[in-house]
Amino acid sequence: MENIICVECDAEFSVNESVEESEILVCPDCGVDLEVISVNPLTVDLAPMEEEDWGE
Repeated sequence: MENIICVECDAEFSVNESVEESEILVCPDCGVDLEVISVNPLTVDLAPMEEEDWGE
């Protein structure tokens, strides 16, 4: 297990060492989506927001 710190709320939480780049994690404290940017060292950033497609 590795610890990461949420870039939104600064909460620290553990993730499996088997995470991969581009994987989306969810902060257990604030619920924000975090994207794994790098696995060595383990680095996360806010995941890009998906734009809603309302069929326009």
